[in-house]
Amino acid sequence: PLTPAARQPAGDVLPEAVKRTWKRTRKRARRALALPPGQQRETALHEARKAAKRARYAAEALRPVSGAQAKRFGKRMKKVQSVLGDHQDAVLTRAVLRELGVEAALAGENAFAYGLLNEREHAEAQRLQHKATQAWKRASRPKYRRWLT
Repeated sequence: PLTPAARQPAGDVLPEAVKRTWKRTRKRARRALALPPGQQRETALHEARKAAKRARYAAEALRPVSGAQAKRFGKRMKKVQSVLGDHQDAVLTRAVLRELGVEAALAGENAFAYGLLNEREHAEAQRLQHKATQAWKRASRPKYRRWLT
């Protein structure tokens, strides 16, 4: 409320804020998807998820001003956020399963089942990375952000 921009119409000023969140999301998603599989990529995908979440919320705040365009953009960012959130869950589950497997082995118990579950979560994380790539390709289509120009 204290800046000169506060006196301007929201429809003129706020899309630029959403555009900034979009650019941050694009940068993080591209970086993450370009990395080879592994811990660094998993961390980068989580950062891309957080950026998509911010872009989604920024767009949702503009729905009263920008209507259906902001809604469609927010819906695409929500899809990216959701898939990457599921991926993060699989990554965290694998870490817990590894810890439980080590504890079981150290206690002299059979840890084979933990290994099987870990591999299942690994496969799920791989599937979700592919799904995230597809969600990102769709979300990054120009038609979803033309209103930001």
